[in-house]
Amino acid sequence: MRGQTIRLVGPEQRTRAKHLIDIAPDNAVVNIKEARRSSDQNARFWALLSDVSRAKPQGRTMTPERWKAVFLQSFGHQVQFENDLEGRPFPIGHSSSALSVSEMRDLMEFISAWGSENGVRWSEPERVER
Repeated sequence: MRGQTIRLVGPEQRTRAKHLIDIAPDNAVVNIKEARRSSDQNARFWALLSDVSRAKPQGRTMTPERWKAVFLQSFGHQVQFENDLEGRPFPIGHSSSALSVSEMRDLMEFISAWGSENGVRWSEPERVER
């Protein structure tokens, strides 16, 4: 039996997943997890980070990539920095691409709330990806 991936979007897929578990060989591995962030969430996420970067809240001039690291760290996802070959720092550690749909939603709500409190003008106001 080769590996199988099933999105649990309805009863048919759940039945199929249960069947695959029933016929799985001994020592097989099952990994059930929430889907990763969507492409719409990814686009919204980078729009939020770009809005924050343009606004320069608290006088902080940073790229969207740096803001991403700041928000991930502030939201509880550990980020570390290393220096590249020319001594310039760059973030390593937790990647936003590994976030689930709900984790990304919560992070974007956090960014939206923080930005609104700090004078960020949103390019897409009143929209939070669910």
